[in-house]
Amino acid sequence: MPSDGPGRGLRVRPTSSWFTTGFSVGLGLTLAYTALQTVLRISGILTLLLLSLFSAISLEPVVAWMTRRRIRRGWAVALAVAGLLGLLAGFLALVIPPVSDEVSALVAAVPKWLEQFHDRNSFLGHLEARYHLLDRARREFGPHAGTTVVGGLLGAGHIVVNAVTGAGLVVVLTVYFMVGMEQLKRFGYRFVPLSRRAAVVELTEEILLRVGRYMLGNVVTSVIAGLATFAWCAGLDVPYPAALGFFVAVMDMIPIVGSTIGGLVVSLVALAVSFPVALGTAGFYVAFRLAEDYLIMPKAMSFAVNVHPIVTVVAVVVGGALLGIVGALIAIPVAVGIGIVLDDTVFPRIDRA
Repeated sequence: MPSDGPGRGLRVRPTSSWFTTGFSVGLGLTLAYTALQTVLRISGILTLLLLSLFSAISLEPVVAWMTRRRIRRGWAVALAVAGLLGLLAGFLALVIPPVSDEVSALVAAVPKWLEQFHDRNSFLGHLEARYHLLDRARREFGPHAGTTVVGGLLGAGHIVVNAVTGAGLVVVLTVYFMVGMEQLKRFGYRFVPLSRRAAVVELTEEILLRVGRYMLGNVVTSVIAGLATFAWCAGLDVPYPAALGFFVAVMDMIPIVGSTIGGLVVSLVALAVSFPVALGTAGFYVAFRLAEDYLIMPKAMSFAVNVHPIVTVVAVVVGGALLGIVGALIAIPVAVGIGIVLDDTVFPRIDRA
């Protein structure tokens, strides 16, 4: 059929220039790089936000339990936070006095050590006469010794200020997350289509419940570890049994490596009593670790969820590599949530296919 005119019936295909394509690709890469750099710069803040949200989720079963007893959510959050701050204050009250006493004793002992360096009849004097330790220290630090000491003190002060600021920020954000937890969940659910919202709400509530129960079970096992440490140290006259018990309880909350690190620290402190006591303390923690893994933990977690040991190890290693101690702490609850999603949504669809 002839066309009605020149060019009639022909389809004009749009063409794109190489300049437009290259500009679009370059702009996309630039935006992606800028977004990545921004995330890296605020990674510390994002870690604190994640820890705060995780803390709020962990305390949610306690708040929910109080709200079911007709306590207003605001008061329930206040009581939970007050209990948490009370535990923190108790820890500081146990740790600060012995640490300050040890620092004072160390400062008081430094002049005596210097005197012994010049006394040829003392052990330190023999070391000084043979190895000339003071001369080596003077040559090592030289005229910059004062600058090095001041720089070290400023660096230590900076770390302490950052730690205190971070802890305060986590507490404040945790309170905000706990108070607004219901609003946050309703806001998140609005992004889900209405046809699937009921299933997503049910799955999310199940994950939050299981994660909260897991953390409560973890707290129970940590309290048992702390009490056992206190009883052992008090019975063998190991210094600072209460502080060491609290330290072990906190470290025991970190999966896999926490209790091992706590037992190693207590065993080193037990050297102040005697080597046999330190050796017995190490054996005590080996036995307690076995009891915790095969007796205490299964009982405490019977109302929560079971996690396969391989999943535990992989989750802790990956979480620790990504976010350090915070990642290791939240790794297993995240693995619990992923496991629930797989069991309730992914695997049933695969089985029906």
